[in-house]
Amino acid sequence: MQQQAFDAVVLGAGAAGLMFALQAGQRGLKVLVLDHAPQAGSKILISGGGRCNFTNRDTVPERFFSANPHFAKSALSRYRPAEFLALVEKHRIAWHEKTLGQLFCDGSARQIVAMLLAECAAGGVDLRLAHRITGVSRAEAFRVETDKGSFTAPRLVLATGGLSIPKMGATGLSLDLARRFGLGLTETRPALVPLTFAGAELELMRGLSGVALPAVARLGRHRFEEAVLFTHRGLSGPAILQISSAWREGQAISLDLLPGRDAAALLLAAKQARPRAAARTVLAELLPQRLGHALAGSWLPDRIMAEQPDKTLRQAATRLSQWSLTPAGSEGYAKAEVMLGGVDTAALSSRSLEAKAVPGLYIIGEAVDVTGWLGGYNFQWAWASGTAAALAAAGAA
Repeated sequence: MQQQAFDAVVLGAGAAGLMFALQAGQRGLKVLVLDHAPQAGSKILISGGGRCNFTNRDTVPERFFSANPHFAKSALSRYRPAEFLALVEKHRIAWHEKTLGQLFCDGSARQIVAMLLAECAAGGVDLRLAHRITGVSRAEAFRVETDKGSFTAPRLVLATGGLSIPKMGATGLSLDLARRFGLGLTETRPALVPLTFAGAELELMRGLSGVALPAVARLGRHRFEEAVLFTHRGLSGPAILQISSAWREGQAISLDLLPGRDAAALLLAAKQARPRAAARTVLAELLPQRLGHALAGSWLPDRIMAEQPDKTLRQAATRLSQWSLTPAGSEGYAKAEVMLGGVDTAALSSRSLEAKAVPGLYIIGEAVDVTGWLGGYNFQWAWASGTAAALAAAGAA
């Protein structure tokens, strides 16, 4: 098989890899993108329920998890959500803003993939799918062996993502290659993932499967106010996915089931206004009915409100606003939207995403130890890190 030479070889045709390719290609580099999957942008296509939450207007570095909270600042400051939105509008893709700054396509996530591929084509990018990588080495240049030929370039870009959603083809290739080139890794774990429970807590949640409500999830300094969903395995919903990125085994999370409301005042007022009402009836009016009935059965005597001591009502109110729960685990990478951790940022330039000890090696996107909140933040990191690396690579050409 013939060996072909390029200015840059990108491993991974996902969000970050395609962004690097289009930016570098349009700046004159001869770019090859390789992916083992039969189509580009697989995770883009399933994101946002198929409508792709492509960025978040409120992106700031403080909304990312990393061992170095300052690392993401440089790239995020040089490619902002407004710039990606301008690209979306250039391609006449209709979009809308949902809650909390989240931007989605009106139509399909396929429009975002088509946009990225069109921009790659404009830059003369060579995209080759269904290529299984069999070896990567470095001498005078990087050499990538595949089952369909070998390719060389002075620049190699690792953009294969993390370990989340293996059914979509996720592998640890970028992490394995980074380690092989001597770069350190931070602890990796599933993030933005449903949490599982055991014992009595699980039994309660199974009986509530399908119930959802607005709530506040807290853990340490982290606080997320969004929906919580009870499942047959535990808890899910945006607030839980968010808090899962901060959670570690053995830690308890706290739920406020009546955010912005004084639970004690509500229960004591109900005792005065409706002394003959059953406690389960009162809680079922404050919460989804099944949840109200279940918690009343666990937290309050089976009596009418007039017979509930004020102290007991205050204790129940405390639990309503500070329900402490200790997850047994998570649903793992199969259900995780992203991977937490990755290539240690200490090994990379924050400006270029180039490995300090391996000139020409760039690592971008999810493989880096930068993990965003739910709601378009991880896509914005993909766009920003891909652009930062492309600008550096093209500038050094």
